[in-house]
Order: sequence, then structure tokens, then C-alpha cells
Amino acid sequence: MKLVYVLLDGVGDRPDKSLNWTTPLEAAVTPNLDHLARNSVSGTVQTVGKDIAPESDIAVFSMLGYDFSSGYVGRGAVEAIGSGLTFKTGDLALRGNFATVNSSGEIIDRRAGRDLEEKEASELASFLNSELDLSNDVQVRLKATVGHRCSVVISSSQEVLSANISNTDPAYLRVKGIGVALENVSKMKIHQSEPTDDNDPRSVLAAQLVNKFSQKCLELLPEHPVNKARRKREKSPANAILLRDASDKKVKLESFYDKFHLKMGALVDMPVEIGIAEMTDIQPFPSFPALTDKAGQVQNILQDFDGVYVHIKGPDEPGHDGDAGLKKRIIEDIDDQFFAQLVKLDSAQTLIVVSADHATPCQLRGHSSDPVPVIFSRLGLSDNTARFTEKETSRGSLGLISGIDVMPSAVKYLE
Repeated sequence: MKLVYVLLDGVGDRPDKSLNWTTPLEAAVTPNLDHLARNSVSGTVQTVGKDIAPESDIAVFSMLGYDFSSGYVGRGAVEAIGSGLTFKTGDLALRGNFATVNSSGEIIDRRAGRDLEEKEASELASFLNSELDLSNDVQVRLKATVGHRCSVVISSSQEVLSANISNTDPAYLRVKGIGVALENVSKMKIHQSEPTDDNDPRSVLAAQLVNKFSQKCLELLPEHPVNKARRKREKSPANAILLRDASDKKVKLESFYDKFHLKMGALVDMPVEIGIAEMTDIQPFPSFPALTDKAGQVQNILQDFDGVYVHIKGPDEPGHDGDAGLKKRIIEDIDDQFFAQLVKLDSAQTLIVVSADHATPCQLRGHSSDPVPVIFSRLGLSDNTARFTEKETSRGSLGLISGIDVMPSAVKYLE
């Protein structure tokens, strides 16, 4: 039997006034997801832990069966690996956002209008790589990735750096290496990075370098031609970089095959997803933009692999933008263009697992700790679940399970 494991990024939500107090999943017309739900056992998932509003990296690791409860390597390393930046233990790797700040230093947009073009971001990154000078023995490597996102590696030829520092991005805390989203954050300013271990000179130096990096970006970026052109077009300038989720170790994880005895492929779009696949020895495949093409890729990969993991970014962004109507329409598109193809797979020979990495409620415009729905669908499975929604799956036979238990459960149903 083959496994198709789909995570819908940020699909979980809360009842919204604009949708007559239903969630986008409840309001959406999803006949194909509903078909899978009627032939499934279901429940809800606390992807990382109670009261933890996780970022996608730690949530995906958890949903793939990797337990980091004793401490996490940090998203910075995952992003660096996934974006192809050279990174070694003792360097400092961080996830970055090109952002917009006003003259008072207040953050107007953490994502620089969410319309930063690849060419613009690449030009800004190349400029900073050539102009940033933090110290004679310090090198900065910055790579623009997708949209407003970037990856940053800071290294010293003389010193080892520590990731025991706080974020400059005020929307996230760093807790045991895990990025935790804060709810209802407003009137934000760039934070000063602080060493979380004042007695460790490596931590003190790392915070100092991060703060120097932030200040240099504030000085260099505003008058770059890219930002002059963006202001002229009445677009938000990318005049700052917010940093979070520091890492200082490159680690080797147990391979997915060794854990679950499944040869797995992955359809991935973002550097963090590529990094997760590479760190777990899952074979990454560049994902086609069109949903119908993604479904075709799934079927092709299944010819040579025991399973395929698919991460679909779509629902997350309207959640961050607070647009419940758009989130509903995106869910309907995914159902019509992607799941319509999956329901044609032989249900006696294929287990389809559908869930999310986290919820992104439109009311919060950010991630939350809310449990997310999960279904395990194949021929012969049923617990009277009728739809793939938060409320419906909460009544399922599985109850509330932990993210790290989803893959072991999938293996059980494969058998």
C-alpha cells in the first residue's frame, strides 16, 4: 500500500463573522475532501504542544514524527540548508524577513507589502553581501529565497558563535530553539537581540553582531534603487530585515526510512521544506505551481516510492492577511484542482492522510495553538466523519492526538 501525506499550510481557523460564523473549511465547498473524510477515521492534532503556536518548520518535523521536546536545532539552520548557504557548527544561521519600517522605527509591514519580487530581493541581498562589514574577521552571507523571505549566515574566523540569543523580529519568541508566534501583536518595533546566557561570551558576541547587522540594514537599504523605485510605484520599501530562530549547529537526524521503513519523496516549494527533506533523507522534488500538475507529480512519484509528502502553502497567506473569504476560495481551488485527482487513486492500495502544520486564524493574522483536523482515508475505514473540518473531525474516533503520533498512526493503517 502507498502513502500520500498532505499538509495544508495554516488551513485551521476559527469561526469568522464574514463567513456567517463558520470557518473557511466549513464554508468551503469541498466534495473531494468530503469524499475522503467519509472513508476515513479522523481526529484533531496538537501539532507541537499545548499552548504552542508553532512555526511551520518545527510543526512539519513533528508531523513527520520527529520529537524535539528536549531542544530544537532552530529554523535558521533548516533555512540555510534548504537555501543552499554554506553553514557549519559554530556559525550563526537565522531566518530573515525583508520588512518595512517608518521614520520612527515602527514596523509597518513585516513582509514588505508581501509583493517583493524575486529580482528586487536578489538585488537587495547582493548589495548587502557586498556592503555589510560587521568586523574584519566576520563574514555575512545573505540569500533572498521566496518573496520577502531570506536566509542569513554570520560566521567568524576567530570565534564560535552561540544561538542563545533573542529574536529581533517582535512577532516571534525563541523557546528552546523553537519559534513561537505571539498573538495580537501590534505597534511593533525591531527588537534588540539579547544574549540569553550573559555568562557565555559566544552568546554576547552573537547578539552584538545581529544588532550591528540590523542597524547596518536600516542605514543601507532605504536609499537603494530598488526601494526608491518601490516608493515611486507607491509600494512598501524593503528597508529593514527582521531576524529570528537562530541556529549554531548543523545536525544529522535519523533518516525517515530508518524510522518508518518507507522510501519517501516530497513535493516542496520553500527553502524550509527543502531543508526538512534533506535533513530527514526524504527525496525532495521541486513542486509545480499548478495544483493539477502537483497531483500528477504525486502519481508519478508513487511509481518509484512508497509514499509522497506534499506541503501546500496556499491557505496560510490569507490567514496572515485576515482574508477569510480568500482562504475559503483557496481551499475550494485545492479541493477542485488537487484532491479531485487524488480521489481517483485506488483506495484499496493507497492511504491518504490530510492535515495541517498549524492553524492560522484570520482573526489573529498569525499562527495559533489551536488543534488542526486530520483524516486517515482508505478503503474500509470509517467512523462516520462526513467532512474535513475542525468541528467534524473533533468528533472523530481518534480524539486529540500529538503531531509526533500522526506518522506512527499512518504506518498502522498502511498495514
